[in-house]
Amino acid sequence: MKIFLDLQWFFKQERKAYASGVILLVFVALLQLIPPRIIGVVVDLVQNDTLSMQGLFKWLGILAASALGMYVLRYYWRIMIFGSAVKLARQMRNRLYSHFTRMSQAFYQRRRIGDLMAHATNDLQAIQQTAGSGVLTLVDSLTTGGTVIVAMAFINWKLTLICLIPMPIMAYLTSYYGTLLHKSFHKAQEAFSDLNDKTQESINGIKVIKTFGQEKEDIESFKKQSEDVVKKNMTVAKIDALFDPTISIIVAISFFLSVAFGAKYVLEGELTIGQLVSFTTYLGLLIWPMLAFGWLFNIVERGRASYDRVMALLNEKVDITEKEASLQVKAEGAIQFNIKKFTYPNEFQPVLKNIHFTLYPGQTLGIVGKTGSGKTTLLKLLIREFDGYTGEISFGGHSIDDYSLENLRSSIGYVPQDHFLFSATVADNIAFAVPQASYQEIIDSAKSAYIHDDILQFTDGYETIVGERGVSLSGGQKQRISIARALIMQPEVLILDDSLSAVDAKTEETILKNLKENREGKTTIITAHRLSAIQHANLILVLDEGEMIQQGTHEELMQTDGWYKTMYLQQQLEELVEHGG
Repeated sequence: MKIFLDLQWFFKQERKAYASGVILLVFVALLQLIPPRIIGVVVDLVQNDTLSMQGLFKWLGILAASALGMYVLRYYWRIMIFGSAVKLARQMRNRLYSHFTRMSQAFYQRRRIGDLMAHATNDLQAIQQTAGSGVLTLVDSLTTGGTVIVAMAFINWKLTLICLIPMPIMAYLTSYYGTLLHKSFHKAQEAFSDLNDKTQESINGIKVIKTFGQEKEDIESFKKQSEDVVKKNMTVAKIDALFDPTISIIVAISFFLSVAFGAKYVLEGELTIGQLVSFTTYLGLLIWPMLAFGWLFNIVERGRASYDRVMALLNEKVDITEKEASLQVKAEGAIQFNIKKFTYPNEFQPVLKNIHFTLYPGQTLGIVGKTGSGKTTLLKLLIREFDGYTGEISFGGHSIDDYSLENLRSSIGYVPQDHFLFSATVADNIAFAVPQASYQEIIDSAKSAYIHDDILQFTDGYETIVGERGVSLSGGQKQRISIARALIMQPEVLILDDSLSAVDAKTEETILKNLKENREGKTTIITAHRLSAIQHANLILVLDEGEMIQQGTHEELMQTDGWYKTMYLQQQLEELVEHGG
């Protein structure tokens, strides 16, 4: 029953609702004692030939009143207890979602999306079941069982003790089944997480699967994981199936004992036939608490396994934190990098070493280098997707650690390599960071990103639904909508992380020209493989294996033999050949 101790914080929070529900359950349990007693009294009156029509209607009236009372009370306790359980699920779901939004990229590198979704659905459902049906079965089995046993003892305490002889066996077996259930359900939930992750991954990668003709192989892989889920849930079901037969056998033994010894007491004159009927009826009422007790173990162990999984997730520490007295002003000014070394979490090889430069407001920085040279990592440190480097990054004379995350990131418009668009209208995607933006501002941003004319050709223009992750758009269109989304923020720093790779040279030239005209006095950082995108920059950094091997303007770098000059001449030659030179 550890799960109930773990959920103490919530029971205290909703103590009024739970207390009211428990009190109503107790009253229901007491009202349940009335019908068996009346049946016994009526049987004795019939046997003694003393039952009158007036007396019969009196007892029937009491039965009807108790039935109505139970009906009303059961309605309200369900609202109290089950309603509170729904609140628990909502509260924990909000906690999980809030926790997800605070976690860094390192967290999402460790965790699979399908697994996180399983925590937020299946596991929370099991916890809700514990706070609802679990509390019900615990209280109901104790109150109903306790009151029924007391009522039976008032009829004949010796017969009551005889009927309870098999109960310790039931308690031991249900406890043993509960332990097995906890282990099996934990494995079943993990298998479901794996299947969830497989489904999410396959749906996202359906284009790749179809392109390579791997549909049959993917279906076969899905079937294997689905069979694993079924297999592990069947193990849970087999253990779960042991509860009812075990309890039924115990109940049958109790009934046998009650009839055998009850008949003996009737013959000896210790019991009347009516009392024996009442006693066996009470024993029938005891079946539910016994079954509920077995069901309780089932619910509790499922809830405990799921609660442990969810809490393990919530207990993961947030990697990127703010200082208590963080700066609550928008970051602006010069950007200075003094990085001695940075290594990704759980890695040993540094990805950045000895990066030193200063970028003043209004300047453009170009960062180039081979794939894997550290270009994107450098940008992620600026927006604080990762911490833990040796050195300092300052923005406007303050360390970026001194700013609140909201103020730091609201000063930076970031267009990543992987362009993510939401399943919403084009206008909503562009205005994502500035929901209150006017339609004209959305159009102006689209024009600056050279996507306005394309949008007008869409079926519904700016109101066109782009589909999940922008599935209905080309790579270049997605890039330009992402640029428009960043531009509408009018950020102090605009970062284009290889965000012009999917557009042609003419479109690239137009976008860069628009940026120069519309972002006067503001800073721009561009990483690129095509050097034409950064040759206008005030400062160009050339990275190789995380180190700066060259820096300067385009003109300065072209006067020195090195990677930049070699690569630029090679790209110029390739362009010349493409145009038939």
